[in-house]
Amino acid sequence: MPPKKKSKTPEKIQNTSIQGYIENAGVVVEQPIVDTLETNYMPYAMSVILSRAIPEIDGFKPSHRKILYTMYKMGLLNGSRTKSANIVGQTMRLNPHGDQAIYETMVRLSRGYEALLCPFVDSKGNFGKAYSRDMAFAASRYTEAKLEAICAELFADIDKDTVDFVPNYDNSPTEPVLLPVSFPSILVNNNMGIAVGMASNICSFNLAEVCETAAALIKDPRHDILSTLKAPDFPGGGYILYNEEEMRRIYETGRGSVKVRSRYNYDKTNNCIEITEIPSTTTVEVIIDKVAELVKSGKIREIADMRDETDLSGLKLTIDLKRGTDPDKLMQKLFRATALEDSFGCNFNILVGGVPQVMGVGAILEEWTAFRRECVRRRVAYELEKKSAKLHLLKGLAKILLDIDKAVRIVRETEEEREVVPNLMIGFGIDEKQAEFVAEIKLRHLNREYILKRTDEIESLEKDVADMKAILADKKRVDKIIINELKDVAAKYGKPRRSEILMEFESASAAAEVQEVPDYPVVLFFTREGYFKKITPLSLRMSGEQKLKEGDEVITRLETQNNIHLLFFSDKGQVYKAVAADFDDTKASVMGDYIPAKLGMEEGENAIAMVATMDYKGWLFATFENGKAAKVELASYETKTKRRKLTGAYSTKSPLVSIHPFTEERDFLLTASSGRMLIVNTSLILAKAARDTQGVQVMTLKKNTRVLSCLPFEEGKLAASHRYRTRKLPSSGSLPRPEDLGEQLML
Repeated sequence: MPPKKKSKTPEKIQNTSIQGYIENAGVVVEQPIVDTLETNYMPYAMSVILSRAIPEIDGFKPSHRKILYTMYKMGLLNGSRTKSANIVGQTMRLNPHGDQAIYETMVRLSRGYEALLCPFVDSKGNFGKAYSRDMAFAASRYTEAKLEAICAELFADIDKDTVDFVPNYDNSPTEPVLLPVSFPSILVNNNMGIAVGMASNICSFNLAEVCETAAALIKDPRHDILSTLKAPDFPGGGYILYNEEEMRRIYETGRGSVKVRSRYNYDKTNNCIEITEIPSTTTVEVIIDKVAELVKSGKIREIADMRDETDLSGLKLTIDLKRGTDPDKLMQKLFRATALEDSFGCNFNILVGGVPQVMGVGAILEEWTAFRRECVRRRVAYELEKKSAKLHLLKGLAKILLDIDKAVRIVRETEEEREVVPNLMIGFGIDEKQAEFVAEIKLRHLNREYILKRTDEIESLEKDVADMKAILADKKRVDKIIINELKDVAAKYGKPRRSEILMEFESASAAAEVQEVPDYPVVLFFTREGYFKKITPLSLRMSGEQKLKEGDEVITRLETQNNIHLLFFSDKGQVYKAVAADFDDTKASVMGDYIPAKLGMEEGENAIAMVATMDYKGWLFATFENGKAAKVELASYETKTKRRKLTGAYSTKSPLVSIHPFTEERDFLLTASSGRMLIVNTSLILAKAARDTQGVQVMTLKKNTRVLSCLPFEEGKLAASHRYRTRKLPSSGSLPRPEDLGEQLML
């Protein structure tokens, strides 16, 4: 790194005595970028990751935890609702962010917003809807809220030293680092966060299934999670398109995707489709806009009208159908083309001990169990300490029972108050705490009945203390407590699944593709300049001369079906895939579709060849100007997904002369610029699976000569075809005779 240059302040400024002048203001000082990142950027990035965007093992981000804890301290667990503005104001003691940010966070936790499978805020008023971007929530001064009943499981025993507390941002009140949740809330509600360099996206699972799975894993770590936790369960309902292999991958790695399909029913009376549940990853406005776009572009012709009929009873999108429309076939098209069928991308990234980790469901439940064990141990230890202290005091009180009069006499005969406790300690052989407890007993309680009632607790306390010590010494006892708590939560708050699991379903893409493509005879034309026409045989018979661009000519004419697959090769070594049905039927009197524009080719890229196939069987025979030829399997151009563009369609080492498909071995006639001709049988060339193979040398060329053309050869086209054949490659070919040249010109 070059040495730093000393900045020089201009002499004119140095000598100035302007009031408020700051020396060296505006001077650029060089500094290492690494130091700048460490001092300026890294603290910000770590703050976003650890204190904002990524949830922790209790299932909450700091913003969620601050709001819920504030509401708990306000007595909103059992009390009546209060204005949301009041909650927001109180939360600002823990959360330094603005009131609007706090209120929006509370809205997302509410029952009214319908974003969570298990909401934590009992809301009253307009809290908006998660499935609509236009249904905004009302201002905080109009709405009211309190905690849902399930929040009792979040704060149970929080005052019994189950979790650590830290001071807030101004060191006045304290707040919990984590909540001692008695069920795995991290998996019960969906949670999304975008940090710096990482993100988190956790889907929701059914509460009862999560509790059952967590308990089963505690009993047997080898438990098959998929047997009890069948699939995610989304608050918006819908259908989950079940894929066991993908589900196992999500459960093991924490990454993958879940396909969710909307729920609909067909109203035969009104000839309309009613959509009542949509994926939680989209909104009704997005769906309506996309359907409108499809109708305007002519891709969907069966829809007469679509409207949003959502009301207080819930979501409802209504699609009016044209007469004769099959509703199931239409929905298959819409599933493929719109967000009515969408994927939830799973990224189970959570903070464990201050470290972000992507974990599968099993690992998350294992971490939660370890966290919960610690909470239970701390609670038992806290209660043990309290009961041990009480037992100790009552044992001292029991000794007083032996001689109450003696205790009264000691107190009465002691001249100084400070000597009362020491005298009681000496008189009854008790310690200072016990003596202090005895000394504080009211005069009215110095009777045998009171003391006997209090000392009756000693036996039960001794049993409790012994039991608590046994719990702390036995991991199985702790696990049993956790399992019983999980069963109680599932029994109290468990509800049926909202998202139905479809084990067998029809693929929307495959079904819609078959249904969309009407099959009828067509004649295809492709020109040298890259224009394409699709004409029905009837229209072709009634048409006149083909209209072409000046100087253009048809190089491929094919009679086939409307559902045939087309491969358009460009001059940049790429191939663009389409189906004949993607193009409109036209007439001979029009120029046709310009393929580079129609298929979105790159700037300056031209279409030079068209190949049609129904099943991707056979080969392609590609010839190059340098005399090489390649025999490539047509199957190498087939893709499982509907990819529209493939790179490396052929070798670009030498300019392409022609490319022809064939299903059986056949002859091709090559003509060089020197005039020599060569007949090559494809059986002499070994087929390759690689699309961009350079091929083999089939025609030897002299300097400054090249292959001009390659055409399919049929016997009888040349008078003496044996002159141009060869058994070994490469070959230079032969010069044509006059009678052959004439036939060649006719090809």
